[in-house]
Amino acid sequence: MLLVLCVDLDDDLGRKTGMKTPVVGRDAVEEAAVALATVDPEDSDVNVLFQGIHVHDDLVAEFEAGDPDDAEEVEVAAVTGLNGNDVKANRAVGDEVDEVLASLQTGENVRAVVITDGAQDESVLPVIRSRVPIDSVRRVVVRQAQDLESMYYTIKQVLDDPETRGTILVPLGILLLIYPFVTIATLFDVAGATVLGLISALLGLYVLFRGLGLERFVDDAAARARNILYAGRVTLITYVVAAALIMVGGAQGIETIRAVEGAVGGSLTVPAVLAAFVHGAVQWFAAAGVTSSLGQVTDEYLVDEFKWRYLNAPFYVVAIALVLYALSGFFLAGLFPTGESIALVRTLTLPDLALALTAGTLLGVLSTLTFAIAESKFPTGAEPA
Repeated sequence: MLLVLCVDLDDDLGRKTGMKTPVVGRDAVEEAAVALATVDPEDSDVNVLFQGIHVHDDLVAEFEAGDPDDAEEVEVAAVTGLNGNDVKANRAVGDEVDEVLASLQTGENVRAVVITDGAQDESVLPVIRSRVPIDSVRRVVVRQAQDLESMYYTIKQVLDDPETRGTILVPLGILLLIYPFVTIATLFDVAGATVLGLISALLGLYVLFRGLGLERFVDDAAARARNILYAGRVTLITYVVAAALIMVGGAQGIETIRAVEGAVGGSLTVPAVLAAFVHGAVQWFAAAGVTSSLGQVTDEYLVDEFKWRYLNAPFYVVAIALVLYALSGFFLAGLFPTGESIALVRTLTLPDLALALTAGTLLGVLSTLTFAIAESKFPTGAEPA
């Protein structure tokens, strides 16, 4: 049996005529087509209904003119969906197709010929195909407006997709703003080339971000920053302070290099520059490390994930800073054979270096042993899996 199925996805038939759907049978479909044409002659679904009747009549005539043994029953029906929601509309069409199939009094296998008026209605084809095999799909369009609805539906889908909408409309919007921005700039005696350069830079950055997928990285970073801010994480403050200390340390290291160059009276070798920078900056870098590690330890304690061994971090930072400070001071002492000293530089002798290395080693070892004992005597919780 062949079922000629007229699809009205947005339910123009039911909404405009008040008829109950689905509509089954040639006479009933013809009555529905006339009713819809009377209410709204410009509705494209009128053509779908009349085309369904036309296909039904052609198939009946073809079977009657052919071999009676090959003749099949032919029925026509109209099914509708819902207006405004494609998912719910597809489900409604599926339910009405089930109702039509249940109403057919036949022992033959049913196959369908689907009649639509454009790409929007054809989006329901997978739903229909899941219920009945489809022999063919026929699209009905007005000759004077061929492919107009399909183009409209395609544009509508593009604009409804957030990712596609952002990719297409944002650059287009920036380009459309060029002329008004240049016009406004001239009113304030700003060169138009400056505005064009700025807009070109913005557009280039946008395309670069989209091309490299950096927008996801930026979104993730912003989300993490919001989570830290709203969760009241101490690390937010300590990281800012640590960053400031690092910048101060960097400036102090550069100032130390200049002071050593002035005292030596010439350019320094690469090891000397490195030693001078470390000697001037390491104290500030150590303060940054201690600050950030204490903030991290505090946050771990607040979320009940604290471990005694986490307290090793600030002691390790101090121990490493002490060793680096002593090594750089001993190296710089070689630049002043007479034992003289300058501002910002503390030159160290070999005994001083040995003492500093011993102190740094003992500080690291003792902190490790102390917190390991504390962990065994006063456990803070189960080990993470």
